[in-house]
Parts: sequence; C-alpha cells; structure tokens
Amino acid sequence: MDFALSEQQAAFRDLIRDFAGRSISPVARESELTGRYPEEIVEEMKPMGLFGMLVPTEFGGIAIDAVSYSIVFEEISKAWMGVAGILGTHSLATLMLARFGTSAQQARWLPDLATGVRRSGIALTEPQAGSDLQGIATVARRVGDHYVVNGTKTWITNARHADPLPVLVKTDPAAQPRHSGMSVLMVEQGMPGFSFGKDLDKLGYRGPESSEVFLADCLVPVENLLGGQEGHGLQQVLQALEFGRVNIAGRAVGVAQASLDRSLAYARERHAFGRPIADFQAIQLKLADMATEVQAARLLTWWAASALDSGRRADLETGMAKLYASEVCIKAALEAMRIHGGYGYSTEYEIERFYRDAPLMAIGEGTNDILRTVIARRLVLEEPS
Repeated sequence: MDFALSEQQAAFRDLIRDFAGRSISPVARESELTGRYPEEIVEEMKPMGLFGMLVPTEFGGIAIDAVSYSIVFEEISKAWMGVAGILGTHSLATLMLARFGTSAQQARWLPDLATGVRRSGIALTEPQAGSDLQGIATVARRVGDHYVVNGTKTWITNARHADPLPVLVKTDPAAQPRHSGMSVLMVEQGMPGFSFGKDLDKLGYRGPESSEVFLADCLVPVENLLGGQEGHGLQQVLQALEFGRVNIAGRAVGVAQASLDRSLAYARERHAFGRPIADFQAIQLKLADMATEVQAARLLTWWAASALDSGRRADLETGMAKLYASEVCIKAALEAMRIHGGYGYSTEYEIERFYRDAPLMAIGEGTNDILRTVIARRLVLEEPS
C-alpha cells in the first residue's frame, strides 16, 4: 500500500497551498468578520482552472482526480473555509452536467462553468425538507414546451451567482416510489418567476452567501431538464452528493489541520511558570491526539477519494470519511480553543473562526447521523470478508 501522493498530486497541492497562503490567508480574518464577498479571490481562481476541476478537458476543464479534488478543499480551508464553499456546490453542479447532461446541455454550459464566467450551485434543501429529499414540495408541471415551477429552496450556497442553478423538483408528485417522480431542472438567471430572498445569517461559513430561492410560476424550458428525461433527479443528486462528501471531508481536514498548526505554534511561544506550555503533559496529550486524528482523517479522505476514482460505488467510503473528518474537525477546533485559553475566544485570533466553521461539516452533504445509517446499512448488506 502506498499512502503517499503522486509527484503530480504533490505538485498540485503545493500550487494550491501557495495560492491559499498568498491570496487567502492575509484577507481571511477581516473579510470573514465583515461578511465581505471575496471577489478578488474568485477572480484569481478563474485562470487557475479551479472552477473546472470536475469538467472534462474537451469542455475546457482540468478534470482532476478525486484525491487532488479533496486536497484543493483541504488547502483552501486551512486558510478560510468560506472560500471553499464558492467552489464546492459549483463543482458538483458541473459534475452533474458532465455525467448526466445531454450533449447540447454540456456544450451550452460547461465551457463557461469551467472558466468561472458562469458559476453554479445546487438547490435541494427546502424549509420542510433537508435530509429527506424525497419530501420536497417544489413541483414542476409541464405545460407545452415549458415547465411551470412553484416552490421555495433555502440555505442555497452561491444562489445569487448561480447561472444556471440545478433545482431538484417533483415532475410527478403522485409517483410511487416517490423518487421516480423527481427531476432536476437547470434554472437560469432572469427566468420569469425566479427570485431570491434574504441572505441567511450564519454562525460561521461566511463569505459565500446562503440564500432563499423562490420559484413562483417560474417558466423553465423543457430543454433545461437535466439529461432530457424525467424521473432521474434524485439519483443524479445523490451521485453528486456522494462525490461532494470528499470535498466536505477535505474541508474538515483543512480546518482541523489549521487548528493543530495554530495550537503547536502557540504552545511553543506561550510560557507559564517559566516554561513553554508545550512542556506540560496536559498540552502534549491534546497535541498528540489532534495530530493523530487529523492524519487519520486525511488518509480516510484519500481512501474514499481513491474509491471514487476507481469508478465503483463509494457511498460507504465517502460516508465514513465525511463522518470521521467532520467529527475530528469539531474536536480539534475545541481543543485548540482550550490550548489558547482566553485568546482562543477572541476575534484577534483565528481559533474562534475555526470553532464557528467546524459544525458545518457535520451538517453539509448529509448530516452525520444520516450518514451513520447509510454506513450501517451498507455494512449489513455486505458479505463478510
């Protein structure tokens, strides 16, 4: 077994690490505290190809492997997890188009999405439907050559910048089983009946907006049905979310690593009773546990990403990686705050931001309790080795 990155993957990691250290870290604290959208960072990411990470090369993307994909989110999140959110759902929207879109849809949208000229997200969650996606209430009724869409989506990252925005709808609300009546429509900016509500205030994950989306008799052309056939929407979304768990796990590893890095530096510099606090066993135990768990989370994430790269079903691996990495992230952020003491609670340091950002990874791309049931069901169904 080889647990090392390839030469190409290592060089790519170094490229992203240099970018994050040069262009994200210096502005992260002020931008995050003020809620300023990082337009200058977005502009720098465009020529780097980061908006085309999962776009095939024939459409102008860079089509990186899943391990490299997870590394992008780790390195950016070490600097500022919010910036990773700008790439997260965008990349999943491009994945859905690349895997399921018709040739006309791919040619129409993927080249601009690859360069960041267009950006995207995914509109799934509703006020009364989060983990239970089959419980959504947004309905699309076909009338001639258009769908008339009515419903509300919430907590939609990149909503104001998304064009087109994949929206999960029910094209046959009476279908049984329910998933057979669900589809994805590509809703474009300016379509009649498509509007945004307020940006939702959040504990952390600041930078990208999380917005309400309203569809009131929204007219969407039939040719905007992803894949051209009704009834495949839930499968399309679930495949994207399976891949997305690697980006969430990568983000969690990044924030956890940043918590460890800051804690190590502080423990060396901070003195108590005439000695660096790193000399005290109580601090050493915390640092040792953090370092071990962060590395375990990283390797679990790479293992899950490798499973995706193999082309086989990987919901067990990605579920484990996202579950474990996000729990490690929450623990690492809390331990970092304890090591820093009062300074960890101050906005003068970054620790309180890590502490506020960490819980998102336990919620996004499937809550951890839902993932535990996914993992358990797969374990029960698998043949003993």
